Amino acid sequence: MTDYSKPLPKLNGDNRQFWEGCRAHELRFQQCTACGLVRWPPSFLCPRCHATESTCRIASGLGTVFTYTVYHTAFHPGFASELPYVVAVVALDEGPHVLTNIVGCRPEEVKCDQRVKVVWDEVTETITLPKFAPL
Repeated sequence: MTDYSKPLPKLNGDNRQFWEGCRAHELRFQQCTACGLVRWPPSFLCPRCHATESTCRIASGLGTVFTYTVYHTAFHPGFASELPYVVAVVALDEGPHVLTNIVGCRPEEVKCDQRVKVVWDEVTETITLPKFAPL
């Protein structure tokens, strides 16, 4: 791994389970024990039924491109060498929508409703980012 020049997530009590899961190549989400909602971002209560109890659900890593944009301008210097790149919202099969990058194809090949799978980008010793590639 080299020096990583882009912004990194800040781990805290709410998101630590998710980021530790990514390090283990697992997409871990909270699932409400009362109504079954798989939720993202993490929260101390369910946004659907307001229950406070949840369990950990490991997602399959499969989903669909819900929406996307292609960046041709780097709004942070760390991204300049990757232009153009795709930022997308992926609707996971389990329900949550995640903001991510689409990799493994040219930007013009990305389409809404395209099936994708998680791939892992180990950017530092402690942070692994989930990105998605076409199936």
